[in-house]
Amino acid sequence: MVPTAIWIVTAAAIVGLLLFDFFAHVRKAHTPSLKEAATWSAIYVGIALVFGVLVLVFGGAEMGGEYFAGYITEKALSVDNLFVFLIIMSSFRVPAADQQKVLLFGIVFALLARTGLIFVGAGLINRFAWVFYLFGLILLLTAGNMLKSEGEDSHGGENVVVRLARKVIHTTDHYDGDKLFTMVDGRRAMTPMLLVMIAIGGTDILFALDSIPAIFGLTRNTYLVFTATAFSLMGLRQLYFLLEGLLDRLIYLSYGLAAILVLIGIKLILHALHENTLPFINEGSPVPVVEISTGLSLSLIVACLVVTVAASLLSPRGKAQTAVAGARRHAERYLDLDYEADQLLREQTYARLQRETAALTLLPEEQRRHLRQQDELLDLLKRANQVHDERVDRGFGSQTGRHLP
Repeated sequence: MVPTAIWIVTAAAIVGLLLFDFFAHVRKAHTPSLKEAATWSAIYVGIALVFGVLVLVFGGAEMGGEYFAGYITEKALSVDNLFVFLIIMSSFRVPAADQQKVLLFGIVFALLARTGLIFVGAGLINRFAWVFYLFGLILLLTAGNMLKSEGEDSHGGENVVVRLARKVIHTTDHYDGDKLFTMVDGRRAMTPMLLVMIAIGGTDILFALDSIPAIFGLTRNTYLVFTATAFSLMGLRQLYFLLEGLLDRLIYLSYGLAAILVLIGIKLILHALHENTLPFINEGSPVPVVEISTGLSLSLIVACLVVTVAASLLSPRGKAQTAVAGARRHAERYLDLDYEADQLLREQTYARLQRETAALTLLPEEQRRHLRQQDELLDLLKRANQVHDERVDRGFGSQTGRHLP
């Protein structure tokens, strides 16, 4: 049993980190540099690791192992969440400088939603042992869904909550800085900034429904569940900007996460059998089965992540997908810079687009032939280059960039 004082100190420290993140980095809209994102990502991971060492020292090897297994699993699932955040913010054309605020909102909302589900889950587990069967089934179904082929539309921003908000509240299609509401023709209107926050919040709830059962499969200690979940979310904003160009490259990550969820789902079901009270299973008596230890769980989780990440980074298909997604993203961002006044940002975005376009020209002929059939992508790149050429003619910007052959 963890003392109440420790709970209070931990909660205060997490709230303090969130407030520091807002006032030090997010309050003033800007796009973080790679150095800034890498530095603060490392700091937050370091804080989580130091906390894990303290758990190991004061709580023992079992608690330490459970914390690290939970933290690594939740961190991996949070990276998967970033894919969906990327899709949502792309679909809403969120200005680059304002993406930090959206991400921080998503982190805070996710933390609140998961904290509520943690205490609900802990209460159910303490009263009903059969809940482990339910949690195990949820994870197995989630793993199966991860292996299905899904397009961006399946995770688009226009979910049910957003569509309902559009019907109930007067909305506008343009941003007004980072304001949630603005005035249009004398009427108060909701901006896309609030809509994208609603979309992020809705997806956070769905993520929590499989994230919480996963970590309860690794530890029943509510304090460890809470801290591992909270620290996995800390630094997620910085990680987004650090991995933005790499996310599309991790094409096999879903397979690794599915394998991890299957492992934890089996672990939960075995534990449920070991504590069985359901009358239609073994006449309501516990079933003598072998349970998966925390050490074995941790080893298998790390192995799954290492193999799938390495395979993704070495895959030629991953390289091609990264180049295509990067070119599309930077072309769309360049064309949407009507909302940005920073001319340096325009040139930086176009320079990234040039690099991604150059990478497309280096792809094998078979993949380039496939690209030529993607009329939407080619039209997007053509329009971005035309806009840049017009800016050059008017005395803005640098020389014209590369075009697909």
